[in-house]
Amino acid sequence: MFVLVENNSITKTVNTNKGITIGENQYPRAIFSLWSAAEREAIGIYDVVFDNTNFKDTQYYINTNPTLTFGGTTATSSYGNAVARELDDTTEVDDNGDTVSTQGLKSKKKIEIKSQSNNLLTSTDWHVIKATEVESYSVPAEQTTYRAAVRTASNDMEALIDACTSVDELAALYVYTNGSRPLGEFPEAV
Repeated sequence: MFVLVENNSITKTVNTNKGITIGENQYPRAIFSLWSAAEREAIGIYDVVFDNTNFKDTQYYINTNPTLTFGGTTATSSYGNAVARELDDTTEVDDNGDTVSTQGLKSKKKIEIKSQSNNLLTSTDWHVIKATEVESYSVPAEQTTYRAAVRTASNDMEALIDACTSVDELAALYVYTNGSRPLGEFPEAV
């Protein structure tokens, strides 16, 4: 990304797919690929340096739009301070007087856990269905144990999510260190 700097201020971002006119001079688009940075800077075109220091995971935070600044010799695109998404569900009354509920991160993460659990149990549901329809059939012990382990893991994960008091705590549950994460994992299918 490039910007045009005039009088120590960024006046526009530059489209590198076409040439550019600066004052009365027309420059071909080749200046963006063939010219050195020093040659471009001599006519007021600077490479943008991206500063992602304040950028946070969009799953957990709302980032600001990047801001372009010029510091005398460097054009920088940087983010402002990110705002944490709502951890808990919220309820508001809109302009029409209707109650609007919004799921917080905890609810969304618990729905994901329930969905994963459901997907794991679905593959063995036929055992349970057959056992209810065929008197002489019973669910194999390893399937019963597996299904109980999936439900226990789901409940444990949801409890850990519920216990979080900050977005950073919630995000930390999903961070793998040495091959595992604090949230835990579902058991392997048998």
